[in-house]
Amino acid sequence: MRTRTSVVAALTAALVLTTAAPAPAAPGKPSRAAELIGRQALAANDGWAAAGTGTTGGSAAAPDRVHVVRTRAELVAALGGDNATNAADTTAKIVYVAGTIDGFEGPDGTPLDCADLADPEYSLPAYLAAYDPATWGRVSPSGPLEAARVRSVAAQTRQTQINVGSNTTIVGLRGARLTGLTLMIDRVDNVIVRNIEFTDARDCFPAWSPTDGDTGNWNSQYDQISVRRSEHVWIDHNTFTDGDNPDSAQPVYFGRPWQVHDGSVDVTHTASLVTVSWNRFTGRDKVMLIGSSNTVGPDVGRLDVTVRHNLFDGTLQRLPRVRFGRVDVHENHYRLGGPGFAYALGVGVQSALYAENNFFTLTGDAIPADLLYDWGGTALTERGTWVRQGDRLPRPVSLLAAYNAAHDPDLGGDAGWTPTLRAARPLPAPLVPLAVDAFAGAGRLPL
Repeated sequence: MRTRTSVVAALTAALVLTTAAPAPAAPGKPSRAAELIGRQALAANDGWAAAGTGTTGGSAAAPDRVHVVRTRAELVAALGGDNATNAADTTAKIVYVAGTIDGFEGPDGTPLDCADLADPEYSLPAYLAAYDPATWGRVSPSGPLEAARVRSVAAQTRQTQINVGSNTTIVGLRGARLTGLTLMIDRVDNVIVRNIEFTDARDCFPAWSPTDGDTGNWNSQYDQISVRRSEHVWIDHNTFTDGDNPDSAQPVYFGRPWQVHDGSVDVTHTASLVTVSWNRFTGRDKVMLIGSSNTVGPDVGRLDVTVRHNLFDGTLQRLPRVRFGRVDVHENHYRLGGPGFAYALGVGVQSALYAENNFFTLTGDAIPADLLYDWGGTALTERGTWVRQGDRLPRPVSLLAAYNAAHDPDLGGDAGWTPTLRAARPLPAPLVPLAVDAFAGAGRLPL
């Protein structure tokens, strides 16, 4: 077991590393500290992304594949030159993001909006008039207006989805922000994304799904980072928000919120061997979906993900929601409650979720029994949880026992596996808020 002295020493060392002033850089070049971080690989045993060959990203990049980028066009060029084919570029590369890059930025730098991406035959007022459930009924939209919406989605995807190839490291320099875009990590291997603020990956053309839930729902397509059919991905020290376009500000159509945002970091479509560490998720609704379908098939034996030392602050659901995978959720701080809060850990079909030494700070009417949700799963392993509820003192709580006391059927207490890929013994849960609140998120690395 760690002693109190060793824990304090570890936190002090982390504080020095995180707050140390970087050496000045030559104009147009990253600092020496940024160069070192750009070539840093994931440490041995640090979660599922360290399995097998580990995750090195672009650490072996030649000098001509190291770039500092400030625009969408420069980002696409640094990732290979053609967004349509960049996912196939396997050459090692390091991309430093400087300032704010907007996915709604034309090739010449001209700002674009949703109207610029809409198909000429698409109109939201016409769409709402055509597919109003009161007249259209509860069947999926079809016909010319829906076809025009689909074409509009294709145009937005070409513009705002930035494709990332294998053997890539993307690091934000101080103050770096990616807004209005999705980093798509699909069918690749060995990718690192660090120290970037992601904001407002908005969908201009949400889909109406009339049979989603009791009354239907609007659904967005775009995540901030989407990991699909990929392995060895490390997502570290980033911040995820909706920026100045929160869900609470969206209108209501067909009696349901106009949902323009999807996940922050979704791991789906047979992806596996992913570590999500030291990130800050603030004020978002859907945060982390692991596994996108209940269908038993290719996802079985995949979707192995580590979620550690993250801050979930004012988030509402999917923290994470898990299907099929062996998912290790440890030493995270959750600050939850208030309007719209749904649940934290979603126990889905054939999931094997192992939750250890997490700390929950609850506000409003949130209670421990609300923190788990059964999405068709049967069991999870949960240990070392602490909860601070309102003004009460923090205390150890079994989320599983609280859930089972309030719900039927019960969830079992054995996920069927024990994590071995951890770089250090877990901090005691009472120390987790101290460490995570100080060090999680973009801007905490010495860049």
